[in-house]
Amino acid sequence: MTIEFETTANPVGLEVHDSLEQRHLQIETSASVSPGSIDPDEFCFTVDETCTIETDEIVFDHRYAVTIHDQTGQAISNFEAGETAELDDRTQFVGVSAPIKLYVRVDVPGTIDISLTGLRITLEQEGVVELGARSAHDRPAGTITTPPDLESVAEAISAVPSALKTTSPERTWPTLRGHPPLIELGDHLDVPEGIDRTGGNVELVVPNEYLAVYQAAPLAFFLGATVRTGPNPRLETPLFERSLAADDTFGDEIAQLLKRFFFLDCLTRTEGIFQYDIIERAPLEEELSFDLVDIYDKPLPVRLERYLEIPYDVIDPHTPRWPLTAYVPDKPESVEVVPFVVNELGIIRESRGRTPNTVPQLEPTTTQLVRSTAEYRSPSTYDDESAFVVPRIRDKSVEHAWFGDAIPQNASKATIEAYRNQIDRDARSESIEILVVCNDARMIDEHDLLDETYGTREELPFEIHSEFGVDSDQLATLLTQGGYDFLHYIGHATEDGIRCPDGDLDVRTLESVDLGVFFLNACRSYEQGLALTRRGAFGGVSTYSDVVNEDAVEAGETFARLLNRGFSLRAALEIAQQNTALGEQYLIVGDGSADIAQSDGGSPGVVELERWSEHEFGFGIRTYSTKEYKLGTVSASDLESVVDTHLSPGFTPLTPVDEEKLLEYLTWTELPILFNERLHWNDGIGPITLE
Repeated sequence: MTIEFETTANPVGLEVHDSLEQRHLQIETSASVSPGSIDPDEFCFTVDETCTIETDEIVFDHRYAVTIHDQTGQAISNFEAGETAELDDRTQFVGVSAPIKLYVRVDVPGTIDISLTGLRITLEQEGVVELGARSAHDRPAGTITTPPDLESVAEAISAVPSALKTTSPERTWPTLRGHPPLIELGDHLDVPEGIDRTGGNVELVVPNEYLAVYQAAPLAFFLGATVRTGPNPRLETPLFERSLAADDTFGDEIAQLLKRFFFLDCLTRTEGIFQYDIIERAPLEEELSFDLVDIYDKPLPVRLERYLEIPYDVIDPHTPRWPLTAYVPDKPESVEVVPFVVNELGIIRESRGRTPNTVPQLEPTTTQLVRSTAEYRSPSTYDDESAFVVPRIRDKSVEHAWFGDAIPQNASKATIEAYRNQIDRDARSESIEILVVCNDARMIDEHDLLDETYGTREELPFEIHSEFGVDSDQLATLLTQGGYDFLHYIGHATEDGIRCPDGDLDVRTLESVDLGVFFLNACRSYEQGLALTRRGAFGGVSTYSDVVNEDAVEAGETFARLLNRGFSLRAALEIAQQNTALGEQYLIVGDGSADIAQSDGGSPGVVELERWSEHEFGFGIRTYSTKEYKLGTVSASDLESVVDTHLSPGFTPLTPVDEEKLLEYLTWTELPILFNERLHWNDGIGPITLE
């Protein structure tokens, strides 16, 4: 069982716990409750677990967006922070967009109040309330086996859209896009029962090469299309044909089509089940050659044809920022990577790059020379510069994941094992188990900063374990048997091992590790991080060159703060590299979407401020995707004087805000704040001073 409801005494109420995704939701009631149960199949919505309680009040300690649905599940209205809604004297469902999706069925009138700090549902009389919870985790329906010939690979890819739950514009909502079935190489083509490979009425004809089939996969998934190879590449529907490039620009065209169709469906869905305004719609509405209300109910081929009427240059500045571009080798084995990339609607590129002119920090930089007393965390060198590669980057994605050989610069080193490890994960303990290992007493400052940072969010059950001077046998035991969700290592490393008082522990000598995410804050920890992902870990951050201790301390603290607030590895790395001394020698190894904590109140983000006058600021917000809030999520700042509901991942233009209203808002938010080119941290609710 993934979802569990448990009673709590302080405060009285319930806690909803997702043991697979390590997500928690606290529900406070006016008095203690005794949960009953109903069959989830009898619930109006798709949920994993249900319960019933008798109460006249339900309170959440965070602000969440709310949607009211009628008794059939049809959305009636949406509400954000600062608003009050009325519940009628009839059966209605209150949808709560929390880290665990929750639906509350009520049959009596009442009110819903959404403040900057919480959400309260008050009923006019006590009655039976039904709760239905759904995990954000979606597992593949099965595994497709395919032989390595191109025709069979294309047929396997054509079954990937079986996880798509609708071809209406609503499929741009993450919860209506399930995880594609996995694919593995074998002796013959085998599509398990329950995975539909018939496809719809859309077909993608692609050039006769593996890379082209892989590049078409995310678009085929989104359109529910069949993929086949042949001459004259094209997008074909019963209504029209669109020619596609047959040369190296094929991948560019596929990426543009994916962004075009996804984005315009996001605009169209604003006239569908959930009706709301987003800032991307207004500047484009006059440019559209069709009416969004009219096109919402049109068949997919009709919508696609109308979407193609809009020049891509008009659309491009307004599309959400893509979370992932994956660079995969043009060979049969890469088919096994494709479903994991498609799950994020990632863009697929060939693993093509160049050998760097120099390997970063093999020679001291000017800054390091000035710091004549700077201490390095075990400086060492790679002998062969050809071990590195600079990917050919053509997209503005948050993460560029390199699945090919060599060590990438300006990109992450993705491993298929890291993705598989998460699919295979078992239920873990209710608390988030964090291990901090400090193997150098001279670096105790970083440990002390971390001790004050991890677990500062009272509503999340963190367990912090600190170890000092850990020898190689003990560290091996901690990695293989500890069951930790996160490891933060402070000390030294080389390509051949993690430094311990009695010598190095080479992770490559371990059969497996029981570990989620890691941050190896040491010089040249890349090989050890890579080994962790190939033996059980989900992903983490390592380094491929020398790290100055002073910079490493800042990097460690910044990462801890961001991960603690629910940012993924890819988001935390980008923010830290842009706003601290953390250099390009840090890179993600494994799955960049991995995280350690939930993000409450929607997509995590960074508030961006500029002082425009004595009493006025420019205000904007930059949001990032997570496993719960994937591409297509809608985000807003909850600052009442600002209209900034937007597609996430993305950012909003700076808007004028009165200083008094801004400071009131910042008092109630825990988002990091970027002001005067420096990150400010609001640790706990309270006033903040901008200097």
